[in-house]
Amino acid sequence: MQTPGLLLKTAEGKSFFKAGTLFKTNIPMKINDIYNLAIGMGIDTDVRTKEEVAKVLERNKKKFEKLSTKQKEEFDQESLTNPYSDTRVLYIADDKEIKKVMVGIDIEPAELLIAKQLGDIDLVISHHPTGRALADMHEVMELQADVYSKYGVPINVGEALTKERLNEVARGVNPRNNWRTVDAARLLEINFICLHTVADNISGNFVREKIDKEAPEYIEDLMKILSDIPEYKEAIVRGVGPRIFVGNGENRCGKILVNMTGGTDPSPKIYEQIGRAGGGTVVDMHVAEDAKKEAEAAHINVIVAGHMSSDSIGMNLILDELLKQGIETVPCGGLFRILR
Repeated sequence: MQTPGLLLKTAEGKSFFKAGTLFKTNIPMKINDIYNLAIGMGIDTDVRTKEEVAKVLERNKKKFEKLSTKQKEEFDQESLTNPYSDTRVLYIADDKEIKKVMVGIDIEPAELLIAKQLGDIDLVISHHPTGRALADMHEVMELQADVYSKYGVPINVGEALTKERLNEVARGVNPRNNWRTVDAARLLEINFICLHTVADNISGNFVREKIDKEAPEYIEDLMKILSDIPEYKEAIVRGVGPRIFVGNGENRCGKILVNMTGGTDPSPKIYEQIGRAGGGTVVDMHVAEDAKKEAEAAHINVIVAGHMSSDSIGMNLILDELLKQGIETVPCGGLFRILR
């Protein structure tokens, strides 16, 4: 059931209270069940085919088999079964059946203290990575080259630009205090996981299908499609709705690239290549200033759909699956909780 007395919104935008409403529980779920469910949903919505994802795991397996015993001890064996380095079980305090989760786009020690204060939270789920998931986030960025390839950017060009940006991100993350929040979960004895690229895959696929179905001709048509998505409706109310960063409403869209996965921002140089491949418009969660300038130079329309709202789409679709199993959700940390 949902948290009694918690104000929620349906996908149609109607507010209501779920006061003790019971949902049938089909299968008791533990931490790894939730984790594996999310990974499966991420693979199902990956821009790569399941066969292509399987090849990534097979390559990791072959690398592992060639290592010495000592090297195998240092190898991230999670990569043998999970293709998303930024999605992890971060800490298990009590491997029990999960009945109630607290979920945020960002979880820091403050949110963990709130979970402890509430007293009945079985698991805290963060969208954004921390701990090993953040330290290794750059590895999942290789997915970006596949995204651009699907839109006509030569794979060798996409890989070269992605690797350049990947290394930059790795250097930036390396000195950070990546384990601070995981350490807090350990001290507070709170189960803790993060679901990053899996949820971003789901978000990107959801938005892409909406746009493809409507086939907007002009940017103003595209903006209308986005503004009708419940998470973006909520973002508009909060003052952070979809915005045109490059171009204007009267521009024609051309070929639309939805770029919402792959760890973090791509190389700004990718916009020139998208233009050369025939791309007309990019829909993204967020765009840095240097990337905006590159898009302007390449005459690419750029729509920033919104960060917290876009992240919330993927997380909501995962949480809806948990709800079917009777697991309560307590939203926090920037999550726009919408039920479908």
